[in-house]
Amino acid sequence: MPDNLPLDFSGFPRLSGHALLSLRGVEAAAFAHAQFASDVTALPLRHWQWSTWLSAKGRTLAVFQLLRLDQEHVLLVLADGDADAIASQLQRFVFRRKVTLEVRTDLAVAGSFTAPEAASGAAIAQEGDALELDVGSDALPRTLKIAPVPADMAATDSAFELAWRQSDLRYGVPRLAADQREQWTPQQLGLDRLNGYSVKKGCYPGQEIVARTHFLGKAKRVLQLLRVADGVESGAKVQQNGADIGTVASVAGDLALAVLPLEMAADPLSVNGAPAHAVPLLDDLAR
Repeated sequence: MPDNLPLDFSGFPRLSGHALLSLRGVEAAAFAHAQFASDVTALPLRHWQWSTWLSAKGRTLAVFQLLRLDQEHVLLVLADGDADAIASQLQRFVFRRKVTLEVRTDLAVAGSFTAPEAASGAAIAQEGDALELDVGSDALPRTLKIAPVPADMAATDSAFELAWRQSDLRYGVPRLAADQREQWTPQQLGLDRLNGYSVKKGCYPGQEIVARTHFLGKAKRVLQLLRVADGVESGAKVQQNGADIGTVASVAGDLALAVLPLEMAADPLSVNGAPAHAVPLLDDLAR
């Protein structure tokens, strides 16, 4: 545990759309392992991973960061979605498991386009309730900080929020609006690039479909970052030669993540009648 981890948010604008859901109890990790698609029990303490919660049909309900803070504490960082609604839906599966779910409104999430001071890769830097996460790479350094909400915390900066969302898309992190949940398999959203699901662990919701798609090689659609005109919304169709060939799954300003055919012609693409240009995704955010 570092001794010099800053406890304040100096230089770290708040990410107001991010929410925190805490899972506590002796069976917290086991519960998370059974519900989510990543291999939670293999995650070392004070490390984090990308994860996803799937429907029984193998469609993505939420993409999030899963932090294993100690033997009895798992913390979810939800960039999208209603944390209260997700907690309520998860509660239905608790039954007699020794785990308590709590939305952490006492903690805030903030970010910075700088390299972390102490965290590295999947390893979390922690001092008390303050956490620092490495959510970038040499190509685009980023740090995420979680700490108690200060009384004088600055208002949310909408320009920074957009820049952060765009940086997520550049790394291939889907930011799913409500209309895009339960639409895509994790393979279609490229979550393998983030190690966001496992095909080796035991049963979890949607696992059979994920495994079948993986081992039979039936994933026919892939994630592509596009530069688009302003005003594009999720759900918009991507066209080529006048025909719909794909769908925009996530948007941030003039950047969009679209699910497109694995094999397609090299002809120009368009969205809403305006040209759309493919942009390479950034690597090295797998955790």
